[in-house]
Amino acid sequence: MNSTPDTFPLRAPQSVASSTAPPACIMLTLEEVHDLSLRVLTHHGLSSAQAQAIARVITAGERDECHSHGIYRLLSCTRTLQHGAVVRDATPVVSDRGPGVVAVDAQFGFSQLAFEVGSKVLLEKVAKTGVAALVINNCYHFSALWPEVEALVEHGVAALAMTPSHSWVAPAGGRRPVFGTNPIAFGWPRVGAHPYVFDFATSAVARGEIELYRRSGRALPAGWGIDADGASSTDAATVLDQGAMLTFGGYKGSALSTMIELLAGPLIGDMTSSESRAKDDGAGAAPCHGELVLAFDPRFFSQGDFLEDRVRAEKLFEGITDQGARLPSQRRFAARERSLGNGCVQVPAALYYDVRQLLL
Repeated sequence: MNSTPDTFPLRAPQSVASSTAPPACIMLTLEEVHDLSLRVLTHHGLSSAQAQAIARVITAGERDECHSHGIYRLLSCTRTLQHGAVVRDATPVVSDRGPGVVAVDAQFGFSQLAFEVGSKVLLEKVAKTGVAALVINNCYHFSALWPEVEALVEHGVAALAMTPSHSWVAPAGGRRPVFGTNPIAFGWPRVGAHPYVFDFATSAVARGEIELYRRSGRALPAGWGIDADGASSTDAATVLDQGAMLTFGGYKGSALSTMIELLAGPLIGDMTSSESRAKDDGAGAAPCHGELVLAFDPRFFSQGDFLEDRVRAEKLFEGITDQGARLPSQRRFAARERSLGNGCVQVPAALYYDVRQLLL
Protein backbone atom coordinates (compact mmCIF):
# COMPACT_ATOMS: atom_id res chain seq x y z
CA MET A 1 0.00 0.00 0.00
CA ASN A 2 1.28 3.45 -0.92
CA SER A 3 -1.51 5.56 0.55
CA THR A 4 -0.80 8.37 2.98
CA PRO A 5 -2.41 8.26 6.43
CA ASP A 6 -5.26 10.64 5.48
CA THR A 7 -6.17 8.50 2.49
CA PHE A 8 -5.77 5.09 4.08
CA PRO A 9 -7.96 2.80 1.95
CA LEU A 10 -11.21 1.44 3.34
CA ARG A 11 -12.01 -2.01 2.02
CA ALA A 12 -15.58 -2.74 1.03
CA PRO A 13 -17.21 -3.60 4.38
CA GLN A 14 -18.87 -6.96 4.73
CA SER A 15 -21.82 -6.96 7.09
CA VAL A 16 -22.40 -9.99 9.24
CA ALA A 17 -26.13 -9.26 9.11
CA SER A 18 -27.21 -7.97 5.70
CA SER A 19 -25.83 -6.15 2.70
CA THR A 20 -27.97 -3.04 3.39
CA ALA A 21 -27.48 -2.72 7.15
CA PRO A 22 -24.55 -0.73 8.53
CA PRO A 23 -21.52 -3.00 8.50
CA ALA A 24 -20.88 -4.85 11.73
CA CYS A 25 -17.48 -6.13 10.63
CA ILE A 26 -15.02 -5.67 7.82
CA MET A 27 -12.38 -7.97 6.42
CA LEU A 28 -8.69 -7.07 6.41
CA THR A 29 -5.71 -9.04 5.16
CA LEU A 30 -2.95 -9.64 7.67
CA GLU A 31 -0.76 -7.36 5.59
CA GLU A 32 -3.33 -4.61 6.00
CA VAL A 33 -3.51 -5.19 9.76
CA HIS A 34 0.27 -4.87 9.96
CA ASP A 35 0.30 -1.83 7.68
CA LEU A 36 -2.45 -0.10 9.64
CA SER A 37 -0.66 -0.79 12.92
CA LEU A 38 2.64 0.46 11.59
CA ARG A 39 1.08 3.62 10.17
CA VAL A 40 -0.75 4.46 13.39
CA LEU A 41 2.33 3.93 15.55
CA THR A 42 4.74 5.88 13.36
CA HIS A 43 2.10 8.61 12.87
CA HIS A 44 2.27 9.11 16.63
CA GLY A 45 6.04 9.41 16.58
CA LEU A 46 7.23 5.89 17.38
CA SER A 47 10.51 4.90 15.76
CA SER A 48 10.44 2.39 12.93
CA ALA A 49 12.17 -0.33 14.97
CA GLN A 50 9.79 0.08 17.92
CA ALA A 51 6.73 0.25 15.66
CA GLN A 52 7.71 -2.80 13.63
CA ALA A 53 8.10 -4.93 16.75
CA ILE A 54 4.68 -3.89 18.07
CA ALA A 55 2.98 -4.25 14.68
CA ARG A 56 4.19 -7.86 14.48
CA VAL A 57 2.62 -8.69 17.84
CA ILE A 58 -0.67 -6.92 17.05
CA THR A 59 -0.92 -8.71 13.71
CA ALA A 60 -0.30 -12.04 15.45
CA GLY A 61 -3.11 -11.22 17.87
CA GLU A 62 -5.61 -10.60 15.05
CA ARG A 63 -4.36 -13.66 13.16
CA ASP A 64 -5.05 -15.86 16.19
CA GLU A 65 -8.41 -14.18 16.93
CA CYS A 66 -7.09 -12.82 20.23
CA HIS A 67 -9.15 -9.70 19.69
CA SER A 68 -8.28 -8.02 22.98
CA HIS A 69 -4.61 -8.13 21.87
CA GLY A 70 -5.12 -7.15 18.23
CA ILE A 71 -5.65 -3.69 16.73
CA TYR A 72 -7.71 -2.81 19.79
CA ARG A 73 -4.37 -2.36 21.54
CA LEU A 74 -3.51 0.53 19.21
CA LEU A 75 -5.94 2.63 21.23
CA SER A 76 -3.98 2.12 24.44
CA CYS A 77 -0.61 2.35 22.64
CA THR A 78 -1.40 5.78 21.25
CA ARG A 79 -2.80 6.89 24.61
CA THR A 80 0.49 5.84 26.17
CA LEU A 81 2.45 7.72 23.51
CA GLN A 82 0.33 10.83 24.07
CA HIS A 83 1.08 10.53 27.78
CA GLY A 84 4.65 11.40 26.88
CA ALA A 85 6.50 9.04 29.22
CA VAL A 86 7.42 6.51 26.54
CA VAL A 87 10.71 7.16 24.80
CA ARG A 88 9.59 6.93 21.18
CA ASP A 89 13.02 6.15 19.75
CA ALA A 90 14.32 4.06 22.65
CA THR A 91 17.16 1.69 21.78
CA PRO A 92 17.35 -1.28 24.18
CA VAL A 93 20.67 -1.71 25.97
CA VAL A 94 21.88 -5.28 26.59
CA SER A 95 24.08 -6.19 29.55
CA ASP A 96 25.57 -9.53 30.56
CA ARG A 97 24.89 -10.35 34.21
CA GLY A 98 26.52 -13.75 34.27
CA PRO A 99 26.65 -17.09 32.43
CA GLY A 100 22.90 -17.60 32.76
CA VAL A 101 21.45 -14.09 32.91
CA VAL A 102 21.06 -11.43 30.23
CA ALA A 103 19.46 -8.10 31.06
CA VAL A 104 17.94 -5.58 28.68
CA ASP A 105 17.22 -2.01 29.71
CA ALA A 106 14.30 -1.04 27.47
CA GLN A 107 15.12 2.63 28.13
CA PHE A 108 11.43 3.29 28.78
CA GLY A 109 10.38 2.11 25.36
CA PHE A 110 7.90 -0.68 24.72
CA SER A 111 8.80 -4.23 25.70
CA GLN A 112 8.48 -5.89 22.28
CA LEU A 113 11.73 -4.59 20.79
CA ALA A 114 13.58 -5.23 24.05
CA PHE A 115 12.46 -8.86 23.96
CA GLU A 116 13.45 -9.31 20.32
CA VAL A 117 16.94 -8.00 21.08
CA GLY A 118 17.39 -9.85 24.36
CA SER A 119 15.95 -13.20 23.27
CA LYS A 120 18.81 -13.70 20.83
CA VAL A 121 21.33 -13.56 23.67
CA LEU A 122 19.04 -15.65 25.89
CA LEU A 123 19.07 -18.47 23.33
CA GLU A 124 22.85 -18.32 23.10
CA LYS A 125 23.14 -18.61 26.88
CA VAL A 126 20.64 -21.44 27.31
CA ALA A 127 22.48 -23.45 24.66
CA LYS A 128 25.59 -23.26 26.87
CA THR A 129 24.13 -23.45 30.37
CA GLY A 130 20.86 -25.39 30.00
CA VAL A 131 18.83 -22.76 31.83
CA ALA A 132 19.00 -19.01 31.41
CA ALA A 133 17.03 -15.90 32.28
CA LEU A 134 16.17 -12.75 30.37
CA VAL A 135 15.50 -9.72 32.56
CA ILE A 136 13.76 -6.78 30.89
CA ASN A 137 13.74 -3.54 32.88
CA ASN A 138 12.15 -0.14 32.37
CA CYS A 139 9.66 -1.19 29.72
CA TYR A 140 6.09 -0.30 28.86
CA HIS A 141 4.16 -3.53 28.39
CA PHE A 142 0.65 -4.07 27.03
CA SER A 143 0.54 -7.36 25.12
CA ALA A 144 0.01 -11.05 25.74
CA LEU A 145 3.03 -13.18 26.65
CA TRP A 146 2.48 -16.09 24.26
CA PRO A 147 4.39 -14.35 21.44
CA GLU A 148 7.48 -14.42 23.68
CA VAL A 149 7.28 -18.07 24.69
CA GLU A 150 6.34 -19.19 21.17
CA ALA A 151 9.36 -17.38 19.75
CA LEU A 152 11.57 -19.35 22.14
CA VAL A 153 10.02 -22.82 21.78
CA GLU A 154 10.62 -22.58 18.04
CA HIS A 155 14.27 -23.14 19.01
CA GLY A 156 13.54 -26.29 20.97
CA VAL A 157 13.57 -24.87 24.49
CA ALA A 158 10.85 -24.70 27.11
CA ALA A 159 10.03 -21.18 28.25
CA LEU A 160 8.30 -19.34 31.08
CA ALA A 161 7.43 -15.63 31.08
CA MET A 162 5.77 -13.37 33.63
CA THR A 163 5.16 -9.69 34.29
CA PRO A 164 3.20 -7.42 36.64
CA SER A 165 1.04 -4.56 35.32
CA HIS A 166 -0.99 -1.79 37.00
CA SER A 167 -2.68 -2.55 40.33
CA TRP A 168 -6.21 -3.24 39.14
CA VAL A 169 -6.84 -6.52 41.00
CA ALA A 170 -7.85 -7.06 44.61
CA PRO A 171 -6.30 -9.89 46.62
CA ALA A 172 -8.60 -12.71 47.69
CA GLY A 173 -10.60 -11.51 50.68
CA GLY A 174 -9.79 -7.85 49.99
CA ARG A 175 -11.51 -5.03 48.15
CA ARG A 176 -8.71 -2.64 47.15
CA PRO A 177 -6.48 -3.20 44.10
CA VAL A 178 -2.95 -4.44 44.86
CA PHE A 179 -2.01 -6.80 42.03
CA GLY A 180 -1.86 -6.32 38.32
CA THR A 181 -3.53 -8.77 35.99
CA ASN A 182 -0.09 -10.41 36.28
CA PRO A 183 0.02 -12.81 33.33
CA ILE A 184 2.17 -15.92 33.17
CA ALA A 185 2.91 -17.96 30.06
CA PHE A 186 4.61 -21.30 29.45
CA GLY A 187 5.67 -23.04 26.26
CA TRP A 188 6.86 -26.59 25.53
CA PRO A 189 8.35 -27.56 22.14
CA ARG A 190 6.78 -30.43 20.19
CA VAL A 191 7.79 -32.19 16.98
CA GLY A 192 5.26 -32.20 14.15
CA ALA A 193 2.65 -30.33 16.15
CA HIS A 194 1.94 -26.90 17.53
CA PRO A 195 3.81 -26.26 20.77
CA TYR A 196 2.07 -26.64 24.09
CA VAL A 197 1.42 -23.06 25.20
CA PHE A 198 -0.64 -21.50 27.92
CA ASP A 199 -0.91 -17.82 28.65
CA PHE A 200 -3.32 -16.46 31.21
CA ALA A 201 -3.78 -13.59 33.58
CA THR A 202 -3.87 -14.44 37.25
CA SER A 203 -6.89 -12.17 37.39
CA ALA A 204 -10.21 -13.86 36.58
CA VAL A 205 -9.94 -12.41 33.06
CA ALA A 206 -7.64 -10.08 31.15
CA ARG A 207 -8.44 -6.40 31.61
CA GLY A 208 -8.76 -5.99 27.86
CA GLU A 209 -11.69 -8.43 27.90
CA ILE A 210 -13.55 -6.24 30.39
CA GLU A 211 -12.79 -3.20 28.21
CA LEU A 212 -14.39 -4.98 25.26
CA TYR A 213 -17.47 -5.72 27.39
CA ARG A 214 -17.70 -2.02 28.22
CA ARG A 215 -17.43 -1.06 24.55
CA SER A 216 -20.26 -3.43 23.64
CA GLY A 217 -22.46 -2.57 26.64
CA ARG A 218 -22.65 -6.16 27.84
CA ALA A 219 -22.91 -7.25 31.47
CA LEU A 220 -19.87 -9.02 32.91
CA PRO A 221 -20.05 -12.62 34.08
CA ALA A 222 -20.22 -12.91 37.86
CA GLY A 223 -16.88 -13.31 39.58
CA TRP A 224 -14.89 -10.97 37.35
CA GLY A 225 -15.01 -7.86 39.52
CA ILE A 226 -16.31 -5.94 42.51
CA ASP A 227 -17.47 -2.41 43.24
CA ALA A 228 -15.81 0.07 45.60
CA ASP A 229 -17.48 -1.57 48.60
CA GLY A 230 -16.26 -5.04 47.69
CA ALA A 231 -19.65 -6.27 46.46
CA SER A 232 -19.81 -8.35 43.28
CA SER A 233 -20.52 -6.26 40.18
CA THR A 234 -21.37 -7.14 36.58
CA ASP A 235 -21.04 -3.55 35.35
CA ALA A 236 -17.81 -3.13 33.40
CA ALA A 237 -17.51 0.61 34.04
CA THR A 238 -17.98 0.12 37.79
CA VAL A 239 -15.31 -2.57 37.95
CA LEU A 240 -12.83 -0.64 35.80
CA ASP A 241 -13.31 2.85 37.20
CA GLN A 242 -14.44 2.45 40.80
CA GLY A 243 -13.94 -1.10 42.04
CA ALA A 244 -11.43 -3.82 41.30
CA MET A 245 -10.94 -6.95 39.28
CA LEU A 246 -10.69 -10.33 41.02
CA THR A 247 -8.09 -13.08 40.87
CA PHE A 248 -9.00 -16.46 39.45
CA GLY A 249 -9.35 -19.34 41.89
CA GLY A 250 -9.62 -17.19 44.98
CA TYR A 251 -6.61 -17.54 47.28
CA LYS A 252 -4.74 -19.76 44.80
CA GLY A 253 -4.78 -17.08 42.10
CA SER A 254 -3.96 -14.47 44.71
CA ALA A 255 -0.85 -16.40 45.84
CA LEU A 256 0.29 -16.97 42.25
CA SER A 257 -0.17 -13.28 41.50
CA THR A 258 1.96 -12.42 44.54
CA MET A 259 4.71 -14.72 43.26
CA ILE A 260 4.71 -12.91 39.90
CA GLU A 261 4.87 -9.53 41.64
CA LEU A 262 7.98 -10.70 43.51
CA LEU A 263 9.81 -12.51 40.70
CA ALA A 264 9.14 -9.88 38.02
CA GLY A 265 9.39 -6.95 40.44
CA PRO A 266 11.76 -6.80 43.44
CA LEU A 267 13.79 -9.83 42.26
CA ILE A 268 14.80 -8.06 39.05
CA GLY A 269 14.98 -4.58 40.57
CA ASP A 270 11.82 -3.25 38.99
CA MET A 271 8.41 -1.93 40.02
CA THR A 272 5.45 -3.72 41.49
CA SER A 273 1.99 -3.19 40.01
CA SER A 274 1.12 -0.64 42.73
CA GLU A 275 4.29 1.31 41.97
CA SER A 276 3.56 1.18 38.25
CA ARG A 277 0.07 2.57 38.77
CA ALA A 278 1.41 5.31 41.05
CA LYS A 279 3.90 6.29 38.34
CA ASP A 280 1.05 6.48 35.83
CA ASP A 281 -0.83 8.89 38.15
CA GLY A 282 -4.16 8.47 36.37
CA ALA A 283 -2.89 9.10 32.85
CA GLY A 284 -4.16 5.75 31.56
CA ALA A 285 -0.88 4.78 29.90
CA ALA A 286 0.38 1.22 29.56
CA PRO A 287 2.01 -0.25 32.67
CA CYS A 288 5.70 0.50 33.14
CA HIS A 289 7.71 -2.19 34.93
CA GLY A 290 9.86 -5.25 34.20
CA GLU A 291 9.50 -8.72 32.72
CA LEU A 292 11.18 -12.02 33.56
CA VAL A 293 11.63 -14.73 30.92
CA LEU A 294 13.19 -18.13 31.68
CA ALA A 295 14.36 -20.66 29.11
CA PHE A 296 15.15 -24.34 29.68
CA ASP A 297 16.99 -26.64 27.28
CA PRO A 298 15.53 -30.15 27.86
CA ARG A 299 18.77 -31.79 26.72
CA PHE A 300 20.52 -30.58 29.88
CA PHE A 301 17.85 -31.88 32.25
CA SER A 302 17.26 -35.38 30.87
CA GLN A 303 18.79 -38.34 32.68
CA GLY A 304 20.06 -39.70 29.41
CA ASP A 305 17.60 -40.39 26.60
CA PHE A 306 16.29 -36.99 25.60
CA LEU A 307 14.25 -38.35 22.69
CA GLU A 308 12.50 -40.87 24.93
CA ASP A 309 11.65 -38.06 27.32
CA ARG A 310 9.97 -36.19 24.47
CA VAL A 311 7.93 -39.30 23.71
CA ARG A 312 6.89 -39.36 27.36
CA ALA A 313 5.72 -35.76 27.07
CA GLU A 314 3.67 -36.63 23.96
CA LYS A 315 1.98 -39.45 25.86
CA LEU A 316 0.96 -36.91 28.47
CA PHE A 317 -0.65 -34.73 25.80
CA GLU A 318 -2.37 -37.75 24.29
CA GLY A 319 -3.76 -38.63 27.69
CA ILE A 320 -5.44 -35.22 27.69
CA THR A 321 -6.72 -35.07 24.12
CA ASP A 322 -7.75 -38.73 23.74
CA GLN A 323 -10.60 -38.18 26.19
CA GLY A 324 -11.85 -35.11 24.35
CA ALA A 325 -10.17 -32.50 26.50
CA ARG A 326 -8.62 -29.47 24.84
CA LEU A 327 -5.01 -28.34 25.16
CA PRO A 328 -4.44 -24.66 25.94
CA SER A 329 -4.07 -22.51 22.79
CA GLN A 330 -5.72 -25.22 20.65
CA ARG A 331 -8.49 -22.84 19.61
CA ARG A 332 -5.93 -20.10 18.96
CA PHE A 333 -3.91 -22.36 16.68
CA ALA A 334 -7.11 -23.36 14.85
CA ALA A 335 -7.92 -19.67 14.39
CA ARG A 336 -4.41 -19.11 13.04
CA GLU A 337 -4.91 -21.80 10.42
CA ARG A 338 -8.26 -20.27 9.43
CA SER A 339 -6.80 -16.80 9.11
CA LEU A 340 -3.84 -17.98 7.05
CA GLY A 341 -6.12 -20.14 4.90
CA ASN A 342 -8.65 -17.36 4.33
CA GLY A 343 -5.98 -14.73 3.87
CA CYS A 344 -7.92 -12.25 5.99
CA VAL A 345 -9.40 -11.55 9.42
CA GLN A 346 -12.68 -10.06 10.61
CA VAL A 347 -12.52 -6.79 12.54
CA PRO A 348 -15.46 -4.97 14.17
CA ALA A 349 -16.25 -1.97 11.97
CA ALA A 350 -16.68 0.40 14.93
CA LEU A 351 -13.24 -0.53 16.24
CA TYR A 352 -11.68 -0.19 12.79
CA TYR A 353 -13.12 3.30 12.36
CA ASP A 354 -11.90 4.29 15.85
CA VAL A 355 -8.40 3.10 14.94
CA ARG A 356 -8.48 4.99 11.65
CA GLN A 357 -9.26 8.15 13.57
CA LEU A 358 -5.84 7.79 15.16
CA LEU A 359 -4.35 8.65 11.78
CA LEU A 360 -5.99 12.08 11.66
